[in-house]
Amino acid sequence: MTQQNHRTISMSRAVTYFILSLVINSAGNVLTLVTSAKIHPSFLGAAYWSAAEANLGTAFHWNLFWAFLIMGFLTSVLNAILIHHWDWKRVAGNMVFMVPFSALIQIFEDFFEGKYPALFTGLPDAHSTGMVIFYVALNFLGVALIATAISIYQRVNLVLHPADDLMQILRFRYFKGNATRAMWASYIPPTIMAIVALVITRQFTNFGLGTLFAFLAQGSITGIADKLVFPHLKHQALDVGQDFTPKEE
Repeated sequence: MTQQNHRTISMSRAVTYFILSLVINSAGNVLTLVTSAKIHPSFLGAAYWSAAEANLGTAFHWNLFWAFLIMGFLTSVLNAILIHHWDWKRVAGNMVFMVPFSALIQIFEDFFEGKYPALFTGLPDAHSTGMVIFYVALNFLGVALIATAISIYQRVNLVLHPADDLMQILRFRYFKGNATRAMWASYIPPTIMAIVALVITRQFTNFGLGTLFAFLAQGSITGIADKLVFPHLKHQALDVGQDFTPKEE
């Protein structure tokens, strides 16, 4: 993998890649949420960060909007600490990312729930072993889509979700380009969130088989996607700190 400290693709191509990755990421996130809700009792769980933020929101009586926004901003602060530099433009980009992302999440949720019956009547509840297996496969596919989308928009590097910005900083500043180790390290903050929520609520919800799969495999899938999905797209304008030159393993 080659990193570029400048841009080698046009802005129109960068925006096209970014929009495509947003759509893929949103679809993947909704697949993990919807498939989990269609199995009773639910055992799949949500994506790792989403599960932790939802639990913390419950603990502090925040709705999902405020839970995601507050934790996103705090993650941006952590990112600034890790790169030894506060950059308002970068933080604003982190926050801006959430607006179209949230809108697409809602659109895909409505689609998979059957609110556009002319296009799709929605995913039914699982009432058989075969349906349960099918939804587990869809849940894992959702995780793979999320990981692939992260690969694309991290390489484009226009604006990033704070959690993905954290993963990229860790990957190139501290782990020599290793996506798997960086993803695992980036899960430390949500793990702390989940522990705090557990202490407060005495409940451990939103975590399950799909969450475990995301924890174990998402970073590796991102690394594989770097090589197989748009392989000529290199990391653009990579910035993991003004005092640091990115290295790779």
